[in-house]
Amino acid sequence: MLYPLSYGGASTRLPGAAAVAGSARSRMGGMASSENDRLVWIDCEMTGLDLAVDELVEIAVIVTDFELRPLDPGFQIVIKPDASALANMNDFVTAMHEKSGLLEAIPNGVSVAEAEFEVLEYIQRFVPLEGKAPLAGNTIGTDRMFLAKYMPRVDRWLHYRNVDVSSIKELARRWYPRAYIHAPAKDGGHRALADISESLRELAYYRSVVFVPEPGPTSDEAKQAAAVAVSAFAPGV
Repeated sequence: MLYPLSYGGASTRLPGAAAVAGSARSRMGGMASSENDRLVWIDCEMTGLDLAVDELVEIAVIVTDFELRPLDPGFQIVIKPDASALANMNDFVTAMHEKSGLLEAIPNGVSVAEAEFEVLEYIQRFVPLEGKAPLAGNTIGTDRMFLAKYMPRVDRWLHYRNVDVSSIKELARRWYPRAYIHAPAKDGGHRALADISESLRELAYYRSVVFVPEPGPTSDEAKQAAAVAVSAFAPGV
């Protein structure tokens, strides 16, 4: 679900993709979906990966329900960092952002404070209660560190747990190599919203080829599997 992007410095709410219908309630295992089931997908582009000197230059958000259906097409915003952070970019990062078109957009970006306000406002439209929705994405720990430093209010609004698609990818590589090999190709081009869309697509793929098909195990089967796991991985074993 790659949405057309507009590369202005202001925030971009992307039209053209159907939002999930109103208050439709999906069901999983007899339990109705709720705001507590939502996932907040975030991808950040930075001047580098050194938290001590690098800064955010773009952030995008998509909020989904537990079936990975976007509740809105998405939101992205370009950020203008300090000149020192831009000067600190190495040749690889500079070339990457130049190729994607982000480097050209950065001078017209907003301050990180304004970006934090808009990102939080957007998330709160779909996640009105603090600490309920996990953060989701690829290698999301890096994004979360930058959020904690530069957008602490956004970080605090999210649940402390993460849904990292990269972890599932690594397990699939070891346990389901055919599924890993045939995973959808990525070509987000290091623009935040396109990268998030690819993360969503990747998790949807692994859900369909790796996870147990619905409705999953019976309660008795689940209890038996739990007992086997506890026995096999008991402390000291």
